Amino acid sequence: MATTAAIILAAGRGTRMRSGRAKALHELGGLPLVAHVVRAVEDAHLSMPWVVVGYQAQRVEEVLEGRAYFVSQPELSGTGDAVRRALAAIPDDVQQVLVLYADCPLVPPALITQLLEQHDPHRDAATLVTTIMENPRGYGRVLRGDDGTVQAIREERDADALVQQIQEINTGIGLWQVDELAVALRDLPDHDGEQYLTDAVAKIVARGGRVRAMLWEQAHQVMGVNTRRELALAEARLREDTLARLFEEGVTIVDPETTYVDAEVEVGQDTVIYPMTFLRGRTKIGRECHIGPMATIVNSRLMDGVVVEQSVVEQSVIASHARVGPYSHLRPGTYLDRDVKIGNFVELKNTRVGIGSKAGHHSYLGDATIGGRVNIGAGTVIVNFDGTTKHQTFIGDEAFIGCNSNLVAPIEIGPGAYVAAGSTLTQNVPGDALAIARGRQENKPGWAKARRSRRHEP
Repeated sequence: MATTAAIILAAGRGTRMRSGRAKALHELGGLPLVAHVVRAVEDAHLSMPWVVVGYQAQRVEEVLEGRAYFVSQPELSGTGDAVRRALAAIPDDVQQVLVLYADCPLVPPALITQLLEQHDPHRDAATLVTTIMENPRGYGRVLRGDDGTVQAIREERDADALVQQIQEINTGIGLWQVDELAVALRDLPDHDGEQYLTDAVAKIVARGGRVRAMLWEQAHQVMGVNTRRELALAEARLREDTLARLFEEGVTIVDPETTYVDAEVEVGQDTVIYPMTFLRGRTKIGRECHIGPMATIVNSRLMDGVVVEQSVVEQSVIASHARVGPYSHLRPGTYLDRDVKIGNFVELKNTRVGIGSKAGHHSYLGDATIGGRVNIGAGTVIVNFDGTTKHQTFIGDEAFIGCNSNLVAPIEIGPGAYVAAGSTLTQNVPGDALAIARGRQENKPGWAKARRSRRHEP
């Protein structure tokens, strides 16, 4: 089998996006557009791709670090120039190149595999992927000969009325023989300072080479993303595919229309996802969980049997059979051990909570290590920030923190200790001790009655 290298064109600015960000970096399903294409190459078991970078090259290289080689195109001189630069960089033993585009993010690995299987390197100079579009506006049209081979690609700006009626369009994806392509790229025509890869087709045919087409019926999988509207359409398509995958894996999604799941999210069998739930980034959710309604989980790991309702979980880990919500917020660095219960309006940050502990309502727990079977009363605040530095709090197993307590860090509450409600603690509490830190109550009999009578005196 011929040695193949994948080339991904990602140098463009993407002016129609009306953005300060390079088009390849716009996100789809939680990943930059170009990352989807790289993943398709990886899943098709090709070697690490060559990515042509230009506009915001450093940022593109950062998101693909370790997953691609990079070729620089300092001047954005078109796709023909970009591929020529890539050919100069790839190893000499590469016989054919797969050309892909960063703004074609829904391309499936199966397409790449089928293209490699159908291309005949002994007879074909190139095999291009085409598709049929009901509204082909903006795409280059495929001109075929009587024998069905591709004779040329006519860009819309150069197409007459008859050619514009053709619905078969060039997706830009193609497999090219390096020797034929290198010759065709030498003297491409200039289009206002740009050279188009598509012009290589007519040059190859003129030299006696054969270019074939592989028609891909799923047009949405090869759609280009050039505008914000097209980005939204691609997002909807990708979300549909992602939810279909989850259905096949045994996940219940109560209302697909209001459930948003990023491409890399994993969900275990028999988990139920309720409406208005957002699962983002590289979130992994175990089996038999109940997520939502109105939950947002970002880059977090949830074990089996977890319940999260109407809450936000970010960069956190929740062990099996823990419960969160409603209306709580787990900020980055939170770890809940098994059987933990976090109730309504509780915020945690960089905090570890031990087995079976509970924080029922209206508390802030930050930069803390909390043991097992601890009770955190309503209104408890860990005062972790002194205006300059964050300080740690340690609470031992089976401690009891009464309502409306302020624990001023750094502080340690020993195992089995009891903090009286309404206390503000600034000193450590030994294990099994009772800590009381509040003003002594004083009752003045008759004071209120006397005050009322004075109010009515003439």
